[in-house]
Amino acid sequence: MKQFLAFIKKEFYHVFRDRKTLLMLFGLPVVQIVLFGFALSNEIKNTRIVVMDYAKDEASQKIIDRLEASSYFDIQENLLSASNLEASFKEGKVKLAIVIPADFNNDLLHFNKAQIQIIADASDPNTANTLTTYASAIIMSYQTEMNGLRHAPYQITTEVRMLYNPELKGAPNFVPGVMALVLMLIGVMMTAVSIVREKENGTMEILLVSPFRPFLVILSKAIPYLIISIINVAIILSLSVFLLDLPINGSVALLFGESILLIITALSMGLLISTSTDSQQTAMLLSMMGMMLPTLLFTGFMFPIENMPMPLQIISNIVPAKWYYIIVKSIMIKGLGISMIWKETLILAGMTVILVAISIRKFKIRLA
Repeated sequence: MKQFLAFIKKEFYHVFRDRKTLLMLFGLPVVQIVLFGFALSNEIKNTRIVVMDYAKDEASQKIIDRLEASSYFDIQENLLSASNLEASFKEGKVKLAIVIPADFNNDLLHFNKAQIQIIADASDPNTANTLTTYASAIIMSYQTEMNGLRHAPYQITTEVRMLYNPELKGAPNFVPGVMALVLMLIGVMMTAVSIVREKENGTMEILLVSPFRPFLVILSKAIPYLIISIINVAIILSLSVFLLDLPINGSVALLFGESILLIITALSMGLLISTSTDSQQTAMLLSMMGMMLPTLLFTGFMFPIENMPMPLQIISNIVPAKWYYIIVKSIMIKGLGISMIWKETLILAGMTVILVAISIRKFKIRLA
């Protein structure tokens, strides 16, 4: 029995002396429960919307007040120009617009009925459906309250218009997300594992003492996965167009260029992981957990980022896949050009440059 207890004690020593194991055993559950507890929510709150109030009367103001009082909406501004409204949707500043016609109160008083238009960005059909339901419910609650004060009931009808995806297909939302996930996983995991494999086999030192410079060694490891990732982009886009009937409304060349930018970012992150690990298992685990969870949670294609607490929203800004997801949706679904996505492209390019520089420098310091 004493020998058995001694073996148990020895195993505990092995566990508690390995900091990486401790981090996996205790840190991972804490991180996951915090992230999933705050991020996994289908309820949508604080969504940016605009109101086009052409009536500017008592009835329209009461509806606007109800929208402002709701925790679901955050009214950005009151627009009166259709061109400004279109620009707000294209830039992703708003996801919903409420249009109140000029004769709204007059129609209620004289005809006992009026109409309000609700315009939603349906590139994310689930969010668009939810937001239009929220807005319609708020308008109907005002109608119910007013009907309690009159013998002749008011009737407010809502006309719903879905932009970019009128049929509310799921493909415009998940295809860009799948592209981001696939490119990040392949680029990060395969690069990290391939370099760590050389280190485990003892062949990395041989490569580094060869006439090739370390930079060329890194490049030779990265290029195959760059080509494979580009082929994957072509396959996903082909399936989207021919199988899912999802047209590419913007420039295909621009889309491939942005994809290559993300692939280079992923490859440099894989290199960074490879310099910090000594085994393929550790590299693969870090790649899977470090890339899959942030891409799923902080990209926006599964769970709205606006619902998350402010610290998690800030963290989402350092996830490259978030900016790539915005770029792909803008090009594929909205048909926008570089003039409308240059900020996101600049952010992604900046991340790429920083990660490439750190990865190459750390690689040289560790293995030179």
